[in-house]
Amino acid sequence: MIYLDCQATTPLAPEAREEMLRWLGGPETDGFGNPHSTHRLGRSAAAAVELARERVAALFPPGGRVIFTGSATEAINLAMRGTRRQGAIAVSAIEHAAVLDTAQALGRAHILPVDAEGFVQTETPLPDGTAMVCVMQVNNEIGTVQDSAHWAARAKAAGALFLSDAVQAAGKLQVAPADMIAVSAHKLHGPKGIGALWLADGVELDAQITGGGQEGGLRSGTLSPALCAGFGAAAKLALARQEEDAAHMAKLWHRARALFAGWDLNGPEDARWHGNLNIRRVGLDVARLMSDCRDIAFSAGSACASGSGRPSHVLRALGLSDAEAKSSIRLGFGRYTTMESLEAAAAAINYAASQQG
Repeated sequence: MIYLDCQATTPLAPEAREEMLRWLGGPETDGFGNPHSTHRLGRSAAAAVELARERVAALFPPGGRVIFTGSATEAINLAMRGTRRQGAIAVSAIEHAAVLDTAQALGRAHILPVDAEGFVQTETPLPDGTAMVCVMQVNNEIGTVQDSAHWAARAKAAGALFLSDAVQAAGKLQVAPADMIAVSAHKLHGPKGIGALWLADGVELDAQITGGGQEGGLRSGTLSPALCAGFGAAAKLALARQEEDAAHMAKLWHRARALFAGWDLNGPEDARWHGNLNIRRVGLDVARLMSDCRDIAFSAGSACASGSGRPSHVLRALGLSDAEAKSSIRLGFGRYTTMESLEAAAAAINYAASQQG
């Protein structure tokens, strides 16, 4: 199987897996303690959690704290539902559904349109009384990298909080400053089932999950030392390898552009994350293509919206027609993607696409 779906998830780094094993202990070990217990096993587990917290915190700007959550979606919901500020929530048209759906559920969504490459234009006005601005740093479908510093400044000038979905940026690019930043472990070669919300100093939220008062009272529930340790190890490794990984992604992306020269690019050529390539071909039947190339893992868009039958809201926001959006595929490269596997996948996909006429 050739894996080219690294925006959906990434394989667990061996270093992260090794770090987790200690905390998956059975009764014959000392790695199964509840990190919220006060005895020796609990204190040992708590120390592992706090080491992981320090490692994850290194992903972010200074001057904040890390709240562990079960996912980035939970982190986003905590940020958006937990704020005490009332007013419009200005969200880009290409945000992940975790942001868009939550803003709409709260009845306060104000959509910021994007151009044909997915950029929110810097002069786009914010509505009066805006309480929060949400512009993701790197888009999960087309790889567009937004000017997060600009939107952080715009939010501050408007007296609003700035929430950044940095799920596709963390560990790959320098995470841009914000008031609140959501990330996920499994998008940077960590385990599934854990994310984090970073809160800048001075930002206060109301808890959305109550009970035991863990995570400073913001997120009740017993933490998994194994998941935390895996997240921490993955974050540490991602930061150590950031330049090396980025160079590898760039080589893969430019080679892929050449291999798929007859396809149209969705998203920008520049100001993008090179681990993502979203392309389209006129008249392409993507479902048939995926069936014909069943030994290659790639996608027709966000895994979170797969099976809906609807065209990608991200591609529609660029101005593409339903037919163009539905004839698009997304290839996601990662640390462990080889040039040889990319070239083999491209040959198979191009051949299968050509057989459709």
